[in-house]
Amino acid sequence: MERVWIAVAAGVVAVVLLVGIVRWRGSSDRRQSARAHEAAQERDPPVDIGEAYEFGVVEFTDHHSGDRVAVGKVEGFVLFTSGVPDSLSEGDAIRATVLSFNEGGTSADATFEGTV
Repeated sequence: MERVWIAVAAGVVAVVLLVGIVRWRGSSDRRQSARAHEAAQERDPPVDIGEAYEFGVVEFTDHHSGDRVAVGKVEGFVLFTSGVPDSLSEGDAIRATVLSFNEGGTSADATFEGTV
């Protein structure tokens, strides 16, 4: 019976350690993201309103519009591109025209022009 309790205790310790490692790693990712966001706020955007840029689609999101929006980066600067066709996939290269910057100037909205 004593061996059973030792095994249970060891299992509990292992679970607690695993949860701690996952939380620690997640907080590290959040800190890194926060540092990147702060750095983006301190630099001028590498894109200009009205100009078209070519970049790869990193992911899709609903963004604030509720529509499917392609997310990509130009020199590390995030562009949310609307008007993308349903056939577009992650990794596809597109061309989009910058329409506006967000309030902090750390990302921009763009409209789809075509694939590259």
